[in-house]
Amino acid sequence: MNINWYPGHMKVTKDLLRENLKLVNIVIEVIDARIPKSSKNPDFDKLFQDKKRLIVLNKYDLADPNLNKAWEDYYKKKGWSVVLYNSTDNKELRKLESAINDASKEIIERYKKKGFKNKTIKAMIAGIPNVGKSTLINSLAKKKSTKTGNIPGITKSKQWIRLTGNIDLLDTPGILWPKFIDEEGALNLAYTGAIKDEVLVLEEIAFKFVEKMEKVGLINSILERYGVDAGEKTLDIIENIAKKRALIINKTEIDYLRVSKLIVKDYRDGNFGRITLEKPE
Repeated sequence: MNINWYPGHMKVTKDLLRENLKLVNIVIEVIDARIPKSSKNPDFDKLFQDKKRLIVLNKYDLADPNLNKAWEDYYKKKGWSVVLYNSTDNKELRKLESAINDASKEIIERYKKKGFKNKTIKAMIAGIPNVGKSTLINSLAKKKSTKTGNIPGITKSKQWIRLTGNIDLLDTPGILWPKFIDEEGALNLAYTGAIKDEVLVLEEIAFKFVEKMEKVGLINSILERYGVDAGEKTLDIIENIAKKRALIINKTEIDYLRVSKLIVKDYRDGNFGRITLEKPE
C-alpha cells in the first residue's frame, strides 16, 4: 500500500519530545488494546529508555478480555507499569489516576530521601494519533485538574495539566514513525483509524479487514451483524452486505465506497464484538 502517513509536523513533534524529555520523571504511553503491537511507536523504546514508564492499554472495552490480560502481563514482564483503561468512560478516571500515582511512588520516595517532601512529579503523555489520548487528557482536565500554564523551556503549544497527587502532566501531539515495519501492522493502524481515512483507499482497507477476519476465524461476527451469507470469495461478503443494506448505485451497481465505510466504522465502534487483532509474542 502506498500511504503517506508521516507528515512533516510529526518529525517536529519527535524533536520536541526529545527536547522536553529531560523535564519529566515519568512517561505515560497510550496504546490501542486492539492492536497493542502495531499502535506502539517503535521509536519510543529507545527515546524513553531512561524514564519510568506507564503503559495505558486504552479502549480495552473493545478488545478481547483474554488477550487484554495476556498483553497486560506481556508489558509488565518488561518492567513497565500497566493499566487497562477506557478513555470514554469517566468512571474509570480514578483507576487511571491511581495507576499514575502508583507508577510515581518510587520517584516520590527518592525525592523524600533527598529532603523534597512535596516535590511535583512531572509526567509526559505520548502515543500515536487517534489512540484516545486526547479524550483521556480531556477527562483528566475537566474532572479533577486545572491547567498550570506554560513552563519555561517548553514549546508554547504544549500544555501542562495539574493532576491529583501533586502531578503535572505534559500533553503532546500524536506521532507515528517514518516507515512501515510490515504491511500487516500498517493495515491494523488503518483499521483502527490511526492513519487518516483521507490518505487511504477504504475499499482496499475493508476488503483486507474482511479477509483477515476469515483467516483468524472471526468472520461470523461480521456475517451475524449484517445477516448475510459468506459466499465463495471475500468480495462476495462485501457485496452481500451492500445488497442487504441497499448500498446500491443506479439500482444495480454495488456502492463499494459506502459499504467499505460501513464495515470499517462498525469495527471501530465495536459492533462486531470485542476483537483484538494481535497476540503477544
